[in-house]
Amino acid sequence: MKLHTLKPAEGSVKSRKRVGRGTGSGRGGTSTRGHKGAKSRSGYKSKLGFEGGQMPLQRRVPKFGFKSLDKVVYKPINLNVLQELAAQHNLDTVSFASLVEHGLVSKKDLVKVLGRGELTAKLNVSAHSFSASAIEAIEKVGGTVNKL
Repeated sequence: MKLHTLKPAEGSVKSRKRVGRGTGSGRGGTSTRGHKGAKSRSGYKSKLGFEGGQMPLQRRVPKFGFKSLDKVVYKPINLNVLQELAAQHNLDTVSFASLVEHGLVSKKDLVKVLGRGELTAKLNVSAHSFSASAIEAIEKVGGTVNKL
C-alpha cells in the first residue's frame, strides 16, 4: 500500500449534484427549483422568522413582562466564602477591592454579603449591602461591617 493508491471506502463519497447543465442531465430546465416565485430566482433570501406568509411565531405570541430600569442586582457572597478567602490569603480585612483581586466579583458588580456558612475569623468586611444574619455573624466573632 502506497499513498497514491489510497481510495475512500466504497459508497462513502458521492459526487455533487450538477444542476442547470442542460435537459439531458436530468437536472436542467428549472434546475430543481420548481416553477416561478421568489425561491426560483437568483438572489432570493427570506427574512428571519418568515413563515411563508403565515403569521410568524414572534407575532402570534403576546408580549410578556418588562425589565425594570430601577432594579438593583447584587452579587451574593456568603460567609463561608469569606472564611475560605481569609484562611487562604491570611486576610483580616475583606474589601471590595480584595474580592475583585481574587476573582470573586467584577469591578462593575454590587456585592451583598449573605449569612450562609460559618465564620470563625475576625474580619473587617466592606461591601455594598449585608443581610441581617451576616451582620450578626460577623459582629459575633468580633469583626466590623462597613457599607460602601
